[in-house]
Amino acid sequence: MWTPLSKQDNLMNDVFKIMLDLEEPWKLVDIEHDPQEEAWHLFIDFERGALFPCPHCGTLCKAYDAEKKQWRHLDVWKWKTYIHARVPRTDCKKCNKITMISVKWSRPLSHFTLDFDAWAMRLMAEMPVNAAARELREHDTRMWRIFHHYVEQAMNELDLTSVRRIAIDETSSRRGHRYITLFVDVDTKTILFATEGKGKDTLARFKQHLLRKGVEPVQIQEICCDMSPSFIGGIKEHFPTVEITFDKFHVMKMVNDAVDEVRKTEQKEEPRLKRSKFLWLKNEAHLKAEQRETLQSLKDQNLKTGRAYRLKLAMQELWITPHVFADVYLREWLSWARRSQLEPMMDLAKTVKQHEEGILRWFHSRMTNGLLEGINGLVQASKRKARGYRNVHNLIAMVYMTANKNRLSALAAQRS
Repeated sequence: MWTPLSKQDNLMNDVFKIMLDLEEPWKLVDIEHDPQEEAWHLFIDFERGALFPCPHCGTLCKAYDAEKKQWRHLDVWKWKTYIHARVPRTDCKKCNKITMISVKWSRPLSHFTLDFDAWAMRLMAEMPVNAAARELREHDTRMWRIFHHYVEQAMNELDLTSVRRIAIDETSSRRGHRYITLFVDVDTKTILFATEGKGKDTLARFKQHLLRKGVEPVQIQEICCDMSPSFIGGIKEHFPTVEITFDKFHVMKMVNDAVDEVRKTEQKEEPRLKRSKFLWLKNEAHLKAEQRETLQSLKDQNLKTGRAYRLKLAMQELWITPHVFADVYLREWLSWARRSQLEPMMDLAKTVKQHEEGILRWFHSRMTNGLLEGINGLVQASKRKARGYRNVHNLIAMVYMTANKNRLSALAAQRS
């Protein structure tokens, strides 16, 4: 047993007792301070013969033996603070098991108190993990362990029983064509799952994630994605009952790319088209007055790029066409594009025709990946917060925290 506190230490003892909020049979028995290390050491113990509930059945048992442990606590007056205690094991006759008890102030196997965890999570939600580690004077590897524990706990508590409509998109994790794929609940705007890569196997991993959460793949009714063959193949294999909506923003990006291909080829013979790229690609309403005048002058001339641009404007009109006429409108557009004698537009028409059903599905589902554009911005913020994140597992945890912040940070603040 440690030496009890002397009388002159009673005031300090009272302060730390209030701070620790100990319950029987735990008692604060000693305080040591180390001026060189600038640290407080608080020693907690229990009386001989004290009873503890069995972790399995709750039966009160005497301590069988005890193991000395140490936890980092919240700083006190800018000094690091450590809690030391002998943690008992109970020998429960009812369960016939010898088990180490759980202590109120820390989670099992952790070297930090719950109060320290909560403060660390608040910092890491607002600043890069490396910066939080410097602020807390801890190694960032230990901070990542805390971060993963609470993020994974909160993600495990997400209720997927009402999920029906999913949007899928990939975003870069590092330079050099390294990606993570995000699966988002369209209706709640919550990232349900993120995984490394962008291929067909990401759909297999998402399916397994759903099964682990007790959700059958047939529960998912609609998926919105781009026209990636790997996504399409993965959906058909692992979610065969799903209706696929091809993202209309992805369709318009392909149209813009085709217009730009026409422009790049034509400008070799038409100097007027040089430095005009964004005139053809941007929404005319977003152009400056001078740019609109230039565009008007160019598109009224007999230019191939002007013809491609008119096809683009016609495709934009598809999305405001009454749904009962949408299939007729799209077929007319395809006929026009095929007759345009503009190779990029003719190739685009083939692609659109192959994916016609998924494009027209938008008129029923009204699903897009537009919300993922905002989430991609949060992913970029996550990369900054996870600066030096070492592995994609850390980045994905930061993406969960940043994109699902309102839900996850509530858990981190439980012991504010």
